[in-house]
Amino acid sequence: MSSPRLSSRDALLQAIQAAASRRDPKKRTISTCGGTGCLACEATDVITAFREELDRQGLAGQVEFRSTGCHGFCEKGPIVVIDPEETCYLQVTPKDVPEIVSQTLRAGKIIDRLLYVDPVTGAKSIRESDIPFYKNQKRVVFGPNRKIDPQRIEDYLAIGGYRALAKALFDLTPDQIIAEVKTSKLRGRGGAGFPTGVKWEFTQKSPGDTKYLVVNCDEGDPGAYMDRSLMEGNPHSVLEGLLIGALAIGSHEGYVYVRQEYPLAVKNLGIAIEQAQEHGLLGKDILGSGFDFHVKVHRGAGAFVCGEETALLMSLEGRPGEPRPRPPYPAVRGLWDKPTNINNVETWANVPLIINDGAAAFASIGTETSKGTKIFSLVGKIANTGLVEVPMGIPLRDVIFKIGGGIPGGRKFKAMQTGGPSGGCLPEALLDLPVGFDELTKVGSMMGSGGMIVMDDATCMVDVARYFVDFLTEESCGKCVPCREGLRQMHRILTRITQGKGRQDDLAALEQLSETAVEASLCALGKTAPNPFLSTLRYFRDEYEAHINQKRCPALSCKALISYYIDPARCKACMICLKKCPTQAIDGGKKRIHVIDQSKCTNCGTCLEVCPAKFDAVKKLSGVPIPPPPSEENRAVAGKAKES
Repeated sequence: MSSPRLSSRDALLQAIQAAASRRDPKKRTISTCGGTGCLACEATDVITAFREELDRQGLAGQVEFRSTGCHGFCEKGPIVVIDPEETCYLQVTPKDVPEIVSQTLRAGKIIDRLLYVDPVTGAKSIRESDIPFYKNQKRVVFGPNRKIDPQRIEDYLAIGGYRALAKALFDLTPDQIIAEVKTSKLRGRGGAGFPTGVKWEFTQKSPGDTKYLVVNCDEGDPGAYMDRSLMEGNPHSVLEGLLIGALAIGSHEGYVYVRQEYPLAVKNLGIAIEQAQEHGLLGKDILGSGFDFHVKVHRGAGAFVCGEETALLMSLEGRPGEPRPRPPYPAVRGLWDKPTNINNVETWANVPLIINDGAAAFASIGTETSKGTKIFSLVGKIANTGLVEVPMGIPLRDVIFKIGGGIPGGRKFKAMQTGGPSGGCLPEALLDLPVGFDELTKVGSMMGSGGMIVMDDATCMVDVARYFVDFLTEESCGKCVPCREGLRQMHRILTRITQGKGRQDDLAALEQLSETAVEASLCALGKTAPNPFLSTLRYFRDEYEAHINQKRCPALSCKALISYYIDPARCKACMICLKKCPTQAIDGGKKRIHVIDQSKCTNCGTCLEVCPAKFDAVKKLSGVPIPPPPSEENRAVAGKAKES
């Protein structure tokens, strides 16, 4: 049975009211994360188990079950939240479902083992909003993910969905829409941070009857999945923002460019487009206004460079994804030489909020030049990993320690990289820096699309620079020499330094290559690619000098510069490392202190990993001579000591 087509603003408002009225705030509701991260951890089986168990216990009509998009705390998935109490259970398995239904839903009892436990204090949190990971966020854009089933347009309508579209259609002129977005000071969330309203105005004023809009859901940064999770969990918010932009700019056709690796995002987006068309919210004569807008989905092949807007347009046209010189900018000559506006998923999802609540409300959050909230992918050496949405201006320290829970394993914070592979690494001295586009750029990093990688004191910053330059070298399209050849040479020099073969002139050469790439590269990939090196040299120069001058890795990380040594005073001859060594480089036996044959050792670190912590016998050395092994007579003494 097809859904009724909404042919007027009143019909939409009635549909919104009807959908909201069907939601009883006092009714028990189970929201289970069905995002990609949780699906990889048996969420599909958990969802199936809930539906079957509710039916088996006769609660299907009394309890509303909702499979939602990502909840953000990906490390603890699958996540289940039971409303109205907001009881939050983490890492739920199918075996837990019968107990949740019988104990929590029927008897009102809390299952302690499924609650969040603070790793420091041991305190347990029952409600989702009491968990520090959630408590210290401001989930304006990402928050609705938990409240809706992305495959049901009725759920989006129930939270006021498409109300902003109706306002834009019937209450505002295109110029007024653009003025509102400009007043909000919304900046593009895809990386460059260009003012969204200004960008729209450029496209609107470009001559020509045909204009295109594009949603950039390519998101090539490793470990970043903000756009994917928004598109999976709330695709209608993106479509609504896109429609409002189309009204403002005067466009009647749009494209959503989604990377091939996002099948669930493509599926949910396709369902959302079909449902919006059936309801008269997309296609011809939207809500009886006479305005037409059509959307097509294009699946990209996953090239990092296609995150750059001109390369994305080339790919969308069926050509190799290579950037082209600017000007002319896409706002003047974009897709098929027509004026084109491109924004990423998160930017479009912010637009309905601005139209609904007003530019002043949006601009009240953030710093002077960076307004609203930003979704970040918080990963690395951090206790709580996942997606976090925070107000612009929040100190990095709060993100790491209040939301992220600090550094695990008792280690110390060393650096945070923001902005993805092209971003910079910031030291502990900058932890109180407010998060903002300009603030991050001033200290040698960038906002990027929203990646945040935390590093502890066991991380070698020289090797970090080498790793990211290697990634960018591989992802370079090769069109311009400064990027293609410059990055390749930078990677060779950085690799040589991490191998203990660094030369005195290497840093000067790297700086010169960086300057050339920044000044002469065709697109943002090449211009920002030196950031990992430049920022680590700026804040961790002593590590580069140690690698080059002393042939030493202070972090004891670079394999070519370290050695493993068994402390005879601590070795208990337990034979664990001897048995586990993959190259048979360890000599020893019962009652005999073990010794590593350095000629056979490949520095794999297995001996250190398997040595019992209570013994702490295996040591990692760098830049110092390896102590001579004990004599055979002294090696035998350990066995007697062990027996005693």
